[in-house]
Amino acid sequence: MQEHKQIHEHNHHSAHHHHLSAHSSDKQVLRISLLVIGAYMVVEIIGGWLTNSLALLSDAGHMFSDALALALSLIAFHLSERPVNQRQTFGYKRFEIIAAAVNGMALMAIAVVIIYEAIGRFVNPPDIATRGMLIISILGLLVNIAIAWYMYRSSETEHNVNMRGAFLHVLGDLLGSVGAIVAAILMMLFGWRWADPLASIVVACLIAYSGIGILKTTLRILMEGTPDTIELEHLGKVILEISGIKAVHDLHAWTITSNMNALSCHIVVDGALTVTEAEKLVNKLAEVLLQHGIHHVTVQTESIAHTHSNDLLCCMPSGAHRHAH
Repeated sequence: MQEHKQIHEHNHHSAHHHHLSAHSSDKQVLRISLLVIGAYMVVEIIGGWLTNSLALLSDAGHMFSDALALALSLIAFHLSERPVNQRQTFGYKRFEIIAAAVNGMALMAIAVVIIYEAIGRFVNPPDIATRGMLIISILGLLVNIAIAWYMYRSSETEHNVNMRGAFLHVLGDLLGSVGAIVAAILMMLFGWRWADPLASIVVACLIAYSGIGILKTTLRILMEGTPDTIELEHLGKVILEISGIKAVHDLHAWTITSNMNALSCHIVVDGALTVTEAEKLVNKLAEVLLQHGIHHVTVQTESIAHTHSNDLLCCMPSGAHRHAH
């Protein structure tokens, strides 16, 4: 019993320590990236206005959304370190997901504005200072390559939804700079003034694609959906393989924040078990689930005489008359 507790505590402590160290390095990456992107965004806004290039202004719009994403991520990391309280029993870790959702919506709004402006420019293409546009877009490309490389090398872009969102922004920016370079060259060589609004529409599509991807991920988490990495049917079989567990039902798995999944379920055990024996079984279950990426487990033990449905998923009735668990 004591050994089970120590293993569980050690696993929890290790995961917590890794989470904190990852957060501190991610925060440093975000701060530096925000400073560089914020500074270059101002350069691109001024450059886009002076050269009259929508491609540059749309890239600046994307950079603004980058800066917003990074700022929201920093606030989320800061809030997630605040302690739990009676009102927020999971702390403020979920704010990271809300920040990512806001970021996704901002991206889609920026994309709509750029496309609307580009359509007007197709009808009546303005004069553009192509040489200035080319110089600024090449500088933008170099800045974005440097930031993307730095983020990829230094942070958890694969496992953290906020860091992945910020990284995707920078990649989109990088492609936006390439689009602006190509448009400037086409205008310089052939005088094709429609290349500028076309490049901005390509950037807008990239922005919208990133926004939809982030929104899909975050809305699934906010709807308490089952994490992508977890298959409930398989998890039910894993639980039933544990000696002493006869059945499992009312199984729920959801994501609290990046790298933190939770699960609750009812397990059917021998009704003659003592509380201590049942506790050992639950500890064993928590250890097994930790290996499947579940970090927070709530289990209700029941005898074979339980009155609940035996379905793996819980059928939650609507209205005020709910089944008490």
